[in-house]
Amino acid sequence: MKKIGLFYSFRSNKTAKVAEKIVKEFNDGDVEIIDIEITTEDIFISFDNYILGVPTWFDGELPNYWDEFLPTIEELDLTDKIIAIYGLGDQKGYPENFGDAIGIMASLLEKRGATVVGFTSIKGYKFENSQAVRGDQFCGLVLDQENQGRLTNQRVTEWVTEIKGYFR
Repeated sequence: MKKIGLFYSFRSNKTAKVAEKIVKEFNDGDVEIIDIEITTEDIFISFDNYILGVPTWFDGELPNYWDEFLPTIEELDLTDKIIAIYGLGDQKGYPENFGDAIGIMASLLEKRGATVVGFTSIKGYKFENSQAVRGDQFCGLVLDQENQGRLTNQRVTEWVTEIKGYFR
């Protein structure tokens, strides 16, 4: 398996804790962690396999650090890139846009030619709307540490098991 780039903000504590769980689940040294806040186009494009930590902020927005990197992504050819996305949201506090950032990022990446993998079931969640929903699945792993933190470890384990099969 080629090296996997795990991109997230090192300052986003909950996203970082999930990243640690993901790295532990891979347990084989194939994951390189990169702070999205200081990455460059050359670093980003150097991978074939990606995991992106993209939490939803406020009323369904991308975090500032991802927003600032979007112009770079919008210029890239991501054909043949395999990307899995995880993020955190609050289904009770923000039920009308739960996990939106994952859907926003997935759509952008697909427009650039990437293959997004790691879809997960919406069963077990209660929310009104989400841009991350496609059919009866999220287009990534949506975690709710505020209301379902006890489910995070199991969800991460199952998700990593699935996405390992896509990475080459």
